[in-house]
Amino acid sequence: MDWLINDALPVLARIFIVWIFPFSFLDKIINWDTAVKQASSSWLPGGAMLLYPAMAVELLTPPMIVFGFYDGIAAFILAGYCAVTGLVYHNFWTYPRFWSPTSEGYPHVWDFFKNFGLVGGLILVMLAAGFFEMADKDIEEVTLLSPHLSAQGAVAAGPAEVR
Repeated sequence: MDWLINDALPVLARIFIVWIFPFSFLDKIINWDTAVKQASSSWLPGGAMLLYPAMAVELLTPPMIVFGFYDGIAAFILAGYCAVTGLVYHNFWTYPRFWSPTSEGYPHVWDFFKNFGLVGGLILVMLAAGFFEMADKDIEEVTLLSPHLSAQGAVAAGPAEVR
């Protein structure tokens, strides 16, 4: 039973968190005109050009997360993608009576919540991968390497810690 909890379930969880994205990538290829129309529906300029980085994220980050190859970074990128697309393309609050099933905004409510549900799952992947500890360590190293930042730290720390 330990193999199920320690080995199989974490992999299944990662698969389930990201499995929508390869299908979304394929949908953009198969239904290109619809994808361009959706990409052009926001205030962001560039419509069709935005699809290329979106498709790269949808194709590349899921296997990275499932197989543990820079999974923290991939989860960070994918979480950002989900948050941005949720805010930009599923802005349900701009529709009148968005809670009404007859409102055009009604499906956007649920798509928005689903996007942020995915963000939550991807944050758990980042935690499991040690992403935040690595980022904290990298920030600390950069701070120590920068004389300007080190001088500010020394001033804030007091004269006993000046190097």
